[in-house]
Amino acid sequence: MTTETTRRLVLLRHGKAEWNDDADHERPLAERGRKDAPVAGRWLAGSGVTPDLALCSTAVRCRETWKLVVPELPERPRTAYDERIYDASPGELMAVLNEVSDEVENLVVVGHNPGMHALADALAGEADGDLPARLNRSGFPTSAIAVLTFAGTWKNVEVGTGRLAAFWAPHA
Repeated sequence: MTTETTRRLVLLRHGKAEWNDDADHERPLAERGRKDAPVAGRWLAGSGVTPDLALCSTAVRCRETWKLVVPELPERPRTAYDERIYDASPGELMAVLNEVSDEVENLVVVGHNPGMHALADALAGEADGDLPARLNRSGFPTSAIAVLTFAGTWKNVEVGTGRLAAFWAPHA
């Protein structure tokens, strides 16, 4: 009998961004985003999940969010910036997840809505308590975090294979 590794996927939506005339990809964090990102980092640090790897969208607001989250973590994970996460559909995000090395047990993805919300909803075949209702009622606001657990390899992550273990939002 083999014991399958439990993997944790942390989906982190970028902090609140400014609306301006810049190209969408180049929009920076607004003041609220700069305040909420470290709070999200503290929540993640207190959650007991220590990320091995972070995959972050190349968008300015995602990079800035991650830069403010990292100092709050007990250890700095290896970080890779992936342009495929920007404006990605749930299927495109799952394809990125399926490429993650099985050496990684705890993964953070820093990305955007509607993809992050749709991915959390699609992956969660099971959930603890009222988490699905909270997730869907909130709409996955900026700086929100969903934690999903999986058994097996990243290649096997697909619709309905995860358990929604936690959901947090700074203003919920």
